[in-house]
Amino acid sequence: MTSAQVLDWLQERKLDGGVSEGTVRNYARQLREECGIPQVKYVRQYEAVDELPAGQQMQMDFGQIALRSSIARMVTLYFATFVLAHSRHKYVEWLDRPFTTRDLINVHENAFEYYGGMTKEIVYDQDHLILVSENGGDLLLTKEFGEYQKTRKFKIYMCRKADPETKGKVENVVKYVKRNFAKNRTFHNLEKLNEDCLAWLERTGNGKVHNTTKKIPVEVFALEKRHLIPVPHKINISTTKIITRVVRKDNTIVYQGNRYALPLGTYAPERRVVVKEDEGILIIANLDDELEIIRYPVCLEKGRLIKSSDCRREKDKGIDTYLQEVAQILNDSQQAYDFLGLVRQEKPRYIRDQLKIIKDHSLDKSPEIISKALNYCLKNRLYGATDFVDSLNHFNHIHCPAEEKPNTENHIQPLYEVDRSVLKTRVEVRDMNIYIQELQGVRECQQNLSNSKTI
Repeated sequence: MTSAQVLDWLQERKLDGGVSEGTVRNYARQLREECGIPQVKYVRQYEAVDELPAGQQMQMDFGQIALRSSIARMVTLYFATFVLAHSRHKYVEWLDRPFTTRDLINVHENAFEYYGGMTKEIVYDQDHLILVSENGGDLLLTKEFGEYQKTRKFKIYMCRKADPETKGKVENVVKYVKRNFAKNRTFHNLEKLNEDCLAWLERTGNGKVHNTTKKIPVEVFALEKRHLIPVPHKINISTTKIITRVVRKDNTIVYQGNRYALPLGTYAPERRVVVKEDEGILIIANLDDELEIIRYPVCLEKGRLIKSSDCRREKDKGIDTYLQEVAQILNDSQQAYDFLGLVRQEKPRYIRDQLKIIKDHSLDKSPEIISKALNYCLKNRLYGATDFVDSLNHFNHIHCPAEEKPNTENHIQPLYEVDRSVLKTRVEVRDMNIYIQELQGVRECQQNLSNSKTI
């Protein structure tokens, strides 16, 4: 148990007394020393891996870093890197957006062209661009990458989940690229960054003595190159297709940790839109014709909802139409519009329900009754559907002709004769002396019982 967990338990039971985490940590450390309680640490045991033969394996991984651009704006850049397991010869390629499967395939082709061939086996991490499921060893690859792997026929070695150390060589390359090449570098454009990176590889990444092998990668690669599998032709896949995003039910898309609102009605099941970034502006367009839908300045924060006034719901538009419809039922008079406007002002949240109640109870009423109900409600400042309905019923009852009123007397079922006799029954009224005599007899019985128990 850690000191942090001890403090949390104390706080959960209201026993912490306001002590700080440092106090609990110091006390736990002292208690371990006094009682000889060791702090258990799990240490993973590693075994040195034999050097692989030339042309056997390369490892591949992704990385990303935020660099300051020439206009003093932070830009997140993404790179893919390869390293030959035997010679430690490296290749790096940069993008200014997250990689797609098409980008990944093109990077492979560029790496094979750079090396002049490919290895028998490539080691990958479980990335969503490559793998759908490990499936107990029967790997389920993504559709595009699976087709590419069948075309090139290289063997895939997939790392286990949460075990990137299996491909430790390329993990070190990712850190090396970040710290030695990219750190503190100013980003001008993607072409220059890739040119500078290739020059760095030639000068430093592949041109200096490797710390483990004590050899220069470019010199070892000259010997390994003859063992690579030739790649006769390069597969070119168009990546001009801009990144797409799924339109969510609330008419938003997610881009770099933020939600960007789209105009109402954009959402449809399975609908996707195209997004592209141009000089700090995010442009969202239709997928089929790439017609622009909306654009926003790119937000550098995270977790924000960016929403334009063009995307806000026109809440009053439907209400206005409904109000006009109900007003036409209420004789289409100025009184009707005045009354409904006051109801809307009095109960804005429930105006749709109010209008429905007024409409439902006014359809079978005459214009005269509606007019009187409107006058009554306006005069007495009764601005609610219930008050209006009560007024309608009141004036309808008054104006209902007597002969048209239903005669309920004939519809009352007479009681049976036996029931009529019950109605004629009279309860006998007794003299109070009878009750007094009865009570006196009870007292004498109780007294006799008491005397018998005493004897």
